[in-house]
Amino acid sequence: MEEKKDILKWLNREASDEEFTRLKEKDAFKTLEKIAHYSAQIETPKVDVEKALAELKLKMQNTGKKGKVVQFNYKKLYKYAAAVVVLLTTSYFFLFNTNANIKTEFAQTKNFNLPDNSEVVLNANSKISYSKKDWKDSRSLTLKGEAYFKVQKGKKFTVNTDIGEVTVLGTQFNVKERENYFEVKTYEGLVSVAYKNTVVKLPKGTIFKVVNGKIDSTHTFDINEKNWLQKESNFKSTALRFVLEELEHQFDYTIETKEVDLDILYSGGFTHTDINIALQSVTIPLQLSYKIEGKKITIFNYDK
Repeated sequence: MEEKKDILKWLNREASDEEFTRLKEKDAFKTLEKIAHYSAQIETPKVDVEKALAELKLKMQNTGKKGKVVQFNYKKLYKYAAAVVVLLTTSYFFLFNTNANIKTEFAQTKNFNLPDNSEVVLNANSKISYSKKDWKDSRSLTLKGEAYFKVQKGKKFTVNTDIGEVTVLGTQFNVKERENYFEVKTYEGLVSVAYKNTVVKLPKGTIFKVVNGKIDSTHTFDINEKNWLQKESNFKSTALRFVLEELEHQFDYTIETKEVDLDILYSGGFTHTDINIALQSVTIPLQLSYKIEGKKITIFNYDK
């Protein structure tokens, strides 16, 4: 609210030196100066009331008509009003829209840097949200889906998900949060994971999982093995249902099953570059078969 008052006072040339100094410190002050410049070019319509009444009286005398309704031309007024609304909206957007939202669609990944130059790779069908305004004071973001983080050293860095919270100071790690599935892998340094009343410290090469609300024992993994960053997904003793969900995310297909045990555990992986090779990598070890019809995949047992 204080920022809004400063802006309004400055636009009306009523701002004190202290208020003006606060505004100049804002990143968007140059944009605000442009807005003020263009708004100064807008002149509201000026009406000479006495002259207008004299002209009206003269017209009525000449025509001999009384009581004629003279329509006021609102079009010009609307034009000026619309311009003012655009300027105010633009000002609000640049100065107060401080939330950042980055998302990916199915079969899409995205690389980007956070305000502190920490690197993020966002996996398919995922979203990250954070406050640009508060980032210097609190390096905190919200993740839905999966992302790999390479965090610059500094203040505490927190990844919030619907299932658990991950905290680091500066390291490399991967967080995956899907429906009923939460997984954290540490590739460098030490990562703190909080789930309900449990806090676990994960050193390099360890993995923490929560499946259907239950904590899976902490396991180790090979940090050199291929992962989704190299367009390949790998799993270790993971229920088939979660493997098939990841196939859907990476290829944008809908997968249905017929009399298949979705809780059977799968260890292995699949490529992200070829749907048939990926399906064969999953179905053959489990003695399953599949068929593709358009964007729909059906998985079934050999004898069905």
